[in-house]
Amino acid sequence: MPRVIAEHLRLPPGPVDLAAIPTGATPGFDGGKSDGKEALTELGDELSDLQERLFAEGRSGGHRSLLLVLQGMDTSGKGGVVRHTVALVDPQGIEVTAFGRPTEEELAHDFLWRVRNALPAPGRIGVFDRSHYEDVLVAKVRELVDADEVERRYDAINELEAELVAGGTPVLKCFLHISPDEQRERLLKRLDRPEKHWKFDPVDIDDRQLWPEFRDAYETALERTNTEVAPWYVVPGDKKWYRNLAVGLLLRDALAHLAPTWPPAEIDVEAQRQRLLDEQPVQ
Repeated sequence: MPRVIAEHLRLPPGPVDLAAIPTGATPGFDGGKSDGKEALTELGDELSDLQERLFAEGRSGGHRSLLLVLQGMDTSGKGGVVRHTVALVDPQGIEVTAFGRPTEEELAHDFLWRVRNALPAPGRIGVFDRSHYEDVLVAKVRELVDADEVERRYDAINELEAELVAGGTPVLKCFLHISPDEQRERLLKRLDRPEKHWKFDPVDIDDRQLWPEFRDAYETALERTNTEVAPWYVVPGDKKWYRNLAVGLLLRDALAHLAPTWPPAEIDVEAQRQRLLDEQPVQ
């Protein structure tokens, strides 16, 4: 199983040209669909062990956590990653937040107020299905704020993420990169399946007409917030199986870098063992 996926997906510093990055490639993995699905299944035990160690740390006074940020155009697979990759670990150690349109209360505060309220607790893996980046993407394309405010927000995001990393919460940022043709096929499939109609939003078709504007907004946001402490990883997303595996491998590596350990026992283990051995049979 590849252990160097990050070097294939990490976005290099400098200007970003998403059109030059293939959406259907499988960088760092030579196998096909069945191989990828098998590799993801095999990854489950390692992910679960690392996640449980982190959770145990948090329950024992540790302060560390991890934040996974999933961004991408509509249908890029943010929910799919949560269902197929994040779901490989114990759900009690996961906190998933999907940021939608800001509420009136949220609009009364700075844009990062609701983000700070959703940061993972110690020992948890936080997952942002859409995130604070909506406030420099949608806000820019739809001109919800002026250009100066968008510029301020890039800096504010970088400051927040640096603060999180310094405080023991690594930020793993994955841009799920799909093509307009693949998005069109996925939207059509939603219309073909009655059980998916509830997920379909006609606005998604309207937004397709703004694809160049959203791509430009993403390129700028990725460039401005691709920092050394919280870099971006561009995950080709046309092949769902590869997308799920790639994020899983990045998550595994991020947890392994934290190297969480089992907390020492706060009990006399041998004394408790002897109690069980000495007890009378339970009737």
